[in-house]
Amino acid sequence: MKKIWIAILLVLSLGTTCLAADKVEAPDACKHCGMDRTKFAHSRMVVSYADGSSAGTCSINCVVTDIKDAKKEVKSFQVADYNTKKLTDAKVATWVIGGSKKGVMTKVAKWAFADKKDAEAFVKVNGGKLAAFDETLKAAEKDEAERTKSMKPQDHKQHDHKM
Repeated sequence: MKKIWIAILLVLSLGTTCLAADKVEAPDACKHCGMDRTKFAHSRMVVSYADGSSAGTCSINCVVTDIKDAKKEVKSFQVADYNTKKLTDAKVATWVIGGSKKGVMTKVAKWAFADKKDAEAFVKVNGGKLAAFDETLKAAEKDEAERTKSMKPQDHKQHDHKM
């Protein structure tokens, strides 16, 4: 009987360890849209500011909102690699804009890859175009400006980003 309980506890502890490994850094939810950052681990970002503060978002599109709201000097950007979900320097990553995969918080998808070969393989299967970080950030800023412009005046009070 002891062996059965030990086996059950071992299986449960392994399951808990596996679940914990899939959890991403705080915060759990994007403060701009409320999306679960673990569920969207493949598109999440962390922006660090010169004053030592940082913000975790679900996507580059919510990073644009954070930068606009924070009005602080940005120190760095980290983004999840689309395939591995590990954070990498967003300015060094190879980005893909567009394609057939539905984007996060945008009509035009924006995905990051730590390895350019992975980005090229993604484009072959899903379409889109390779881009540098600056081009991708400008595309996200354009999306945000268009979204804001199309909002009704009463929507600005809510500033809800859920799509």
